[in-house]
This record gives sequence, structure tokens and C-alpha cells, in this order.
Amino acid sequence: MSTQLSPTKGNLMRVNKLLELSNVGFDLLDRKRNILIRQTLSLVDSAKQLRIEINNTYSLAYKALERANMSSGVIDDLAESVEIDNRIELSSKSIMGVELPVINYTPAENKNYFGYHRTSMAVNEAFESFNRAKILTVKLAEIESAVFKLADGLGKTQKRANALKNIIIPSFSKQTKTISSALEEREREEFSRLKIIKKIIDA
Repeated sequence: MSTQLSPTKGNLMRVNKLLELSNVGFDLLDRKRNILIRQTLSLVDSAKQLRIEINNTYSLAYKALERANMSSGVIDDLAESVEIDNRIELSSKSIMGVELPVINYTPAENKNYFGYHRTSMAVNEAFESFNRAKILTVKLAEIESAVFKLADGLGKTQKRANALKNIIIPSFSKQTKTISSALEEREREEFSRLKIIKKIIDA
């Protein structure tokens, strides 16, 4: 905003309006930034808890798998019989203009996938534990993707807010002061001329 405007009341009104809009814009961006920060921190906390839960679930799953291998022998053939899970659907939602991914997943209800007549209880426990880990991993993927999107949106919001605060608003403020000072000086000069003219007329 380095353009030099002529000191007129019209330009002063226009610059004051732009300054007002810039301040409103900065306030809105500041609120948006705070909301995005709170949302990001909340999701980061959720992701931490999910990672802990996933690690614990995988630990239980591998222990159950060890027991299954010991009780039923190597169960590669059973593992290969598990169908590929393609029930994941992607969509999105918007938070303060930031598009966040939403992963919709409905797990199959298979409480006893292999059947007790074919396997030991340990095999079914392993299957259920890995299935639980898969469900948690899907949720974690959604949360971590959202965190990256929010971080990107937060960065863009911060840049715009900084531009308004450090460049645009100071520029409009400076122009307002310059034009106001020029108008005041012009009014003083006009007042002095009028006084001189009045003295001449009265003499």
C-alpha cells in the first residue's frame, strides 16, 4: 500500500473504511486461528491416546498369535483365508474453511470368524485383536490426516493475519495520518487567509 493518495476528504473516508475492514478481518482471522489451534491440540491428544491403545492392542494380538501358532501350528492358511476388507469410504468435513478428511468404516460383525470347530480359542483371540487394531488404525489415520490439514490451514491463516497486522493495517494507518495532517494544514492555511481577508475588508 505504498500508493500516495491526494489529501482529500473523500480519500480519507475511503482509507478509514479500508482500515476498519482490515481490523475486522484481522479479528476474524485471529478467532479462526484460535479455533484451529484448539482443534489441532485436541486431535493431537486423541492421536496420542490412540497410539497407546494401538500399541497395547498389537501387543495382545501378537501374544495371542504366538499362542495360536503353538496350539494349532503355523496358521498361514487361516490368515490367507481372511477376505480383503474394502469397507472404507472417504468423505470430508469443513472446520473454519479447512477441509478435513473423514474415513467412514463399518467393521464386519465376525465374533468367531474361523469357527471353534476349526481352530483354538487363541486363533480367534488373535483375529479379534488384530481386527481391533485395524479399526483403531483407521481412526488414527483420519485424525493424523486432519492434524496435517489443520496445521496447513493454520499456517495460511497465520500468514494472512501477519500481513494484515504488520503491513496492511500500518500502511492504512499511516495514510490516514498523512491525509489528516494535510487536511488540517490546509484548513489552518484557509483559516489564516480568511482572517487576512477579513482584516482587509474591515480596514
